[in-house]
Amino acid sequence: MNFKAYFSIIAVAVLSLLFITSCDKEEFNVNDKGNLVIEFDNIVGDKDLQLDTGTYVNAAGETFSVSLFQYYISNIKLKTEDGREYVVPQDQSYFMIQEHKAHTHSITIPNVPAGNYTEMSFIIGVDSLRNTMDPSQRTGVLDVANYTGEEKMYWSWNSGYIFVKIEGSSPQAPQGPDGQRKFRYHIGGFGGYSSPTINNIKTRELSFGSQVAKVRKDKTPEVHLKVDVLKLFNGSSNISIASNPTVHFAPFSVNIANNYVHMFKVDHIHN
Repeated sequence: MNFKAYFSIIAVAVLSLLFITSCDKEEFNVNDKGNLVIEFDNIVGDKDLQLDTGTYVNAAGETFSVSLFQYYISNIKLKTEDGREYVVPQDQSYFMIQEHKAHTHSITIPNVPAGNYTEMSFIIGVDSLRNTMDPSQRTGVLDVANYTGEEKMYWSWNSGYIFVKIEGSSPQAPQGPDGQRKFRYHIGGFGGYSSPTINNIKTRELSFGSQVAKVRKDKTPEVHLKVDVLKLFNGSSNISIASNPTVHFAPFSVNIANNYVHMFKVDHIHN
């Protein structure tokens, strides 16, 4: 092989390597903005959550079905592979996920700086500051006038939001005056306004593992989360419906909150 042919082969190889490296790096302008979508897929173990019709079994061996499941997500933060953190403006960072309303299962975060995101965190519930703000500053999904009946996520008598609400029935629940065997878990508590009370504000931090959410001005990634109701019952404390059929603002609620923080995990990402 003559020198010119050898040099040509080397040159082609180097250029190819530079091209591949350039493609892998996928340059972008950090000043660009894009959107990021977070999807919440409510499940129970390895089954999809089906309101009223689905039947499930918790770690205590109790059979149950779910008639209502909804929760607040707030104070979302995103982190890139190079350590940059984007904190979603707080006024834009409150969402209520309601199983019976499909349009609430997907939320869009606008104006996210372009980058390769590998981590996220959020509060399950409503932070203490917003709990104590004047009602004029609690709008959108935080406006208590928007919800009535079983959808209501606010204790007027306690001046605080309910973070997670789940209701259903179980043969192991005691029979009520109406003949129904119901369980009801309404979990909240932000630590108290003028004196210390129960604090069930929980922060969930999630790594995307080997996956990356690539936010670009012309590309919107979708982060798909699985939310496992069974984790609410099964965890550091196994929750028995027979022993605790109704839990609202009570010390036992801490056990449920310590469990439900683990409901959320990253399943996959679409770029």
